[in-house]
Amino acid sequence: MEAETQADVLVPAGGRGREGGAEVSRKGLPFLLAALGAIGPFSIDAYLPSFREIGEHFGAEPMVVQQTLSAYFITFAVMTLWHGVLADSFGRRRITLIAIAAYGLASLGCLFSWSIEALIFFRALQGVSAGAGVVIGRAIVRDLFDGVEARRLMSRIAAVFAIAPALAPVVGGWLHAWFGWRSVFVLLVLMAIALWMACYRHLPETLARKDRQPLRVGPVVRGYGKALGSGRFLTLVVALSLGFSAVFIYIASAPSFLMDVLHREETGFLWLFGPITIGLLIGSRWASVVAGRWGNLRTVGVAYGVMAVAVLFNLGFHFWHEAALPWSVAPVAIYVVGNALASPSLTVMALDLMPHNRGLAASCQSFLQTGGNALIAAVVAPLFWGSALKLSIGMALIFALCASSFFGYALWQRRVSRAIWGG
Repeated sequence: MEAETQADVLVPAGGRGREGGAEVSRKGLPFLLAALGAIGPFSIDAYLPSFREIGEHFGAEPMVVQQTLSAYFITFAVMTLWHGVLADSFGRRRITLIAIAAYGLASLGCLFSWSIEALIFFRALQGVSAGAGVVIGRAIVRDLFDGVEARRLMSRIAAVFAIAPALAPVVGGWLHAWFGWRSVFVLLVLMAIALWMACYRHLPETLARKDRQPLRVGPVVRGYGKALGSGRFLTLVVALSLGFSAVFIYIASAPSFLMDVLHREETGFLWLFGPITIGLLIGSRWASVVAGRWGNLRTVGVAYGVMAVAVLFNLGFHFWHEAALPWSVAPVAIYVVGNALASPSLTVMALDLMPHNRGLAASCQSFLQTGGNALIAAVVAPLFWGSALKLSIGMALIFALCASSFFGYALWQRRVSRAIWGG
């Protein structure tokens, strides 16, 4: 095999020494960064098939077991505000290696948990470290590339990343069936070890020492205050967050929905996560195709039309019929198509409101979206457990809030009709 050309190899900003790490190929970087980002969703979905057995093992009610998911999301959300700041101060590679090591130790704690309270604690520690990969991964892409090249790399990462939500519960379900619930955390420990070794050998330091920023808490807090004090920014971020929350209510309720309502086994989680992933891929591709032809507001308007059709079908079917496959998951997949179409435009519109603080604005987006997911997992999803009709009502209510937030922004701009339908 011929050696890689110089153009195919990325040289770390810190050089080839201990600080900089090894060279990494352009072909290998998307897979490495996708693996870093996939740790978060894999940690959420892989153990969902084990909820029932975890509750039986520790003698805990389903609502208490659900807090293992909520604790993860709360700490995950809070730390999204700081991973990027730490990486700007101490370097991408160092913070990534520390975060993966911490994640591995937290996963080890989950494996040997002696009570439900201990499991909740170690899941919270997982959340502290799991978000570093996706935040720092985006920063690495921006360090290395501009413009079209950066968008191409992000699309490759997204394509690889999309596999994780579908694969995780399937793998977790089979591990649970064969070896019990603790085996899922054995897998997460092994993944952390493998990923740490891969990053140690191949992840470059892309932020040179001269470009690093001193860690000052005061300016960071003031910057976040400015972002969260912007009404237009908040309406867009709330719309972005709630758009996914209407899907996440199903993800957070997956054990109840699949095993109790649809009567699937622990190995049947692909019935939900497979269609969600397919919808994500279709919607992302659609967004890429129309990016140069439709304006942001028109794209979101069409996307919300798709989402509204899915919500109405979901309500109508479950009002008149009992839950059944594939009809009980088809509208969720259709909704995801629309949400994936809308999300890039909502993200760009929100970031463009803060042109001089886009990194900080992106962290605010991640914080609010993940915090919203924590609220869904802890409080909202349990309210709609027990029937597909309740879940369809929950999806409809959340989407109504999502659409209201977006159209509030559009009316604020005083051009809603012309912009949505005129491009």
